[in-house]
Amino acid sequence: MVRRIDVTGAGGVSLAAWEYADPPKAGEADSPPGGVLLLHGLMGRASHWAGTARWLSERHRAVALDQRGHGQSDKPADGPYDRGAYVDDAEAALEQLGLAPAVLIGHSMGALTAWQLAARRPDLVRGLIICDMRASALGAASQREWEDWFKSWPVPFATLADVRKWFGEDDPWVERPNPSRGAFFSEVMAEGEDGWRPVFDPAQMLKSRETWVYDAHWEELVQVQCPALVVRGLDGELGRAESQEMVRVLPRGAYAEVPDAGHLVHYDQPEGWREAIEPFLDGVLAGS
Repeated sequence: MVRRIDVTGAGGVSLAAWEYADPPKAGEADSPPGGVLLLHGLMGRASHWAGTARWLSERHRAVALDQRGHGQSDKPADGPYDRGAYVDDAEAALEQLGLAPAVLIGHSMGALTAWQLAARRPDLVRGLIICDMRASALGAASQREWEDWFKSWPVPFATLADVRKWFGEDDPWVERPNPSRGAFFSEVMAEGEDGWRPVFDPAQMLKSRETWVYDAHWEELVQVQCPALVVRGLDGELGRAESQEMVRVLPRGAYAEVPDAGHLVHYDQPEGWREAIEPFLDGVLAGS
């Protein structure tokens, strides 16, 4: 069963949160206090966490959030899409969903949001999993590359098969065929009269991205008090040296890597992803 829960984010923005589990049956005990909040990356959506949320929900309450500008959440034309808005939204979700003190699991941009919230509100966060997100500044050249990349998309796509083929094979950013990447992007497309287009506004994605790419985020890592696991795919965007430096900087940091995974670690290799994070999660949620 998939259940939508409406959350009010910063500035009154309506956010969609999703629980991928059946509610407790009559006579069954409710989930223990606290839980897990899953935060997708830029251009992602809560459904990308469905597989993770389902196995988590066997023992814990797990909720995935469509962040502002993404999925079925509001996409205000004027934003804001800065770091503060995303962190405020995640904080509001934790409080309104009754998940705190929670484990935050974030991928890419969602991981940055997670560690910024953990630094700001340690009372709300008992554990943190950072999936393939760099702490260093990426710079202006990176932002220009993204602008050019969005312009290269052959939208509208005639069919979802065309979406999967372009993002999995034809996209110039793809070094070798990657079916999971094609599947990932097929989940963020919606059909209109002229074909398939992204459910997000690329201009809003660029606005969101420009609020973090010019700065480094090491100081906020230092402020994270809870246990934190840094996870990278061996072929992802987070290099081994930087990930291990992140672990060193984190007061209670640990490290894991997933073989044969790219940036979309949890999507590329769901079994390897589970093996990497489950022991950490069990330890944190058991209170050890």
